[in-house]
Amino acid sequence: MTISKPPRRFPPPWQVVVLPGGYAVEDATGQRLATFYGRADPQSARLAGALTLDEARRMALNFAKLPELLKRPKPAGYTGQHADR
Repeated sequence: MTISKPPRRFPPPWQVVVLPGGYAVEDATGQRLATFYGRADPQSARLAGALTLDEARRMALNFAKLPELLKRPKPAGYTGQHADR
């Protein structure tokens, strides 16, 4: 008997899509996974406690890299637990 893996829920590649006032990350099927909004004016963003558009763009790009990062082999000795526990 062979056990097959269930299909991935959010298939890669994930891509960044430009939106008015921010960025979204979508999977290969077009399913929106995350939205990052920002403000064009850095001072306005700081006063509102919001992201700038550049920060929103960088967060979206890094979020879109998650499928590739999760495929990487774990370092030797990796246990998945924090050292302080």
